[in-house]
Amino acid sequence: MRHPILLTLCAAGVFGLSACDKSIDADAVDREFAGVNAIDGTGLNDVMLTAGDPDDAVAYFRRADTLDPDRIDLKRGLAKSLVRAKRSTEAVAAWSRVVAHEGAGPEDSVSLADALIRNNEWKRAEEVLNGIPPTHETYQRYRLEAMIADSNKQWQKADSFYETAVGLTTKPAPVLNNWGYSKLTRGDYQGAEKLFYDTLRHDPAMFTAKNNLVLARGAQGNYTLPVLHMTQVERAELLHTLGLSAIKRGDVEIGKGLLRNAIETHPQHFEAAATALAALEGPVTN
Repeated sequence: MRHPILLTLCAAGVFGLSACDKSIDADAVDREFAGVNAIDGTGLNDVMLTAGDPDDAVAYFRRADTLDPDRIDLKRGLAKSLVRAKRSTEAVAAWSRVVAHEGAGPEDSVSLADALIRNNEWKRAEEVLNGIPPTHETYQRYRLEAMIADSNKQWQKADSFYETAVGLTTKPAPVLNNWGYSKLTRGDYQGAEKLFYDTLRHDPAMFTAKNNLVLARGAQGNYTLPVLHMTQVERAELLHTLGLSAIKRGDVEIGKGLLRNAIETHPQHFEAAATALAALEGPVTN
């Protein structure tokens, strides 16, 4: 006798759920998922910020921010994701909203300044940094201060900021590379060379620093590759850079030889080096 009763209860449960389904709308689902996000979203937020497609992270944080607009961590997540996605104009707007939030701190203003520099708004970035209390001393702040001083050709000020930034991080390779490039643009080739070696001591795999080091050596008339760990492709590309540096200094024959070496070294066809060499060796036509 129990079975008919049990079946009746189950049927009633099914019909009850069906009735509930009809009353559920998208807004209610959004509210429910917003609650879930508030409970266990922190771990997922971290994953979205560091892994996967940046545009997917933008979509995730944009939706989360819409569902819970009072949470500053979601606004920060959206702003950081836009920076990762190289959507600079949108990143500036997103960081501006973060800074306007009542829970914002000095580091949010630093991040806004960083987004402004990425968007080539140097003057605004300088104004934002000037508004941050001087007691807020961080690697990121001084790195940006150094870049702005560079853009204003305030070399002594830039060197001071770079030196401070290096002392505030355990991973100074990026800022050392920036500092070296600053020296390179000023014509201080020996100083630049030293800083690029320092960069590679901290990050031996950074190809940008390897290329910059070759530029600094080439500018001094030193056309030998430095003793560094490099792949065959990297070696070819560095020889190409060195060849162009030699040609720029007027040492055309040396440059040609370096370009030939680059073409022979590269495991595949090296279009850029081949084109440069052909331009130098080809007949002049009217």
